Amino acid sequence: MELKELRKKSISELNKIIAQQREKLRASRFSVSAKQLKNIRTVREIKKSIAQILTVMNKKRKEDISIKQSDKILSESPIIENNK
Repeated sequence: MELKELRKKSISELNKIIAQQREKLRASRFSVSAKQLKNIRTVREIKKSIAQILTVMNKKRKEDISIKQSDKILSESPIIENNK
């Protein structure tokens, strides 16, 4: 999945995707150990996609926290008016 597509998804959707990828990784590891899988590079690709998903999720969480904090600061600060 493209990184651009991942950025458009919500955190709950990303959680579903990461669960699928982890299951795929588990199955691939079993296939490699049983010598059924010829292309062992797929394990590396799955790990890379999991890392990308986790990175996007962490970025989204940090953005959400910073937005909440800035909203809190703005709501607590007094309104300054210019009186002439």
